[in-house]
Amino acid sequence: MNKESFIFGIYPVLEALQSNKQIDKLFVLQGGDRTKLDLILKLAESQNVTINMVPLEKLEKLTRSNHQGVVAFVSPITFQPLENIIESILAIKENPLFLILDQITDVRNFGAIIRTAECTGVDAIIIQKKGGAPVSGDTVKTSAGAIFNIPICKVDHIKDAIFYLQGSGIKVIGATEKTEKSIYQSDLTGPLAVVMGSEEKGIAKSVLTLLDELTALPLMGQINSLNVSVACGAILYEVVRQRLS
Repeated sequence: MNKESFIFGIYPVLEALQSNKQIDKLFVLQGGDRTKLDLILKLAESQNVTINMVPLEKLEKLTRSNHQGVVAFVSPITFQPLENIIESILAIKENPLFLILDQITDVRNFGAIIRTAECTGVDAIIIQKKGGAPVSGDTVKTSAGAIFNIPICKVDHIKDAIFYLQGSGIKVIGATEKTEKSIYQSDLTGPLAVVMGSEEKGIAKSVLTLLDELTALPLMGQINSLNVSVACGAILYEVVRQRLS
């Protein structure tokens, strides 16, 4: 873990919040001393920071130093408001391309996906506030700096982003093995958003039911799944191929 990507201890975290640093995630000890943590929690809530109440074991896994019941991940980027980004992109592009990540948990997968997304002309990446990997130093490194070239939007719920995109005339498709329709049978030339699921569970069932189309990469071997960053790259380059044809 890149130690520059997180801070710990009541006063360092409090100072970061008071100076309006971009906090990605806040991990707070369950049952901790509320008199000391209350101001941190109030400031975090007012700044719309994702708060995770966790057991002691989780904090000690993050850092063995004197964390005093609180660890904060400081984001190297500023997250963008979803509505503003979509409206600004639609104003200048007829066929935009968005990428929605449904709780990708591995920071290196996250960084690799960002790098591929930037190379394939994705206009913005949408992630959920809770459940996904933090934007850490490892994410930045794996993305090879691409993270600074592409807007990333954080939303409370993936579902809300899907509804907003669909309401804006954008087809939302999901990459999943739960369909027999090949990606090569899908029309990817119009306004499009691609949803990629988590490493272990894929796209959540409640999200799958909202999508306009489900599609899959054909698998010719005996293993029944691809690494999510590899799968994402294959799908995004099929989008590129169709749009260049």
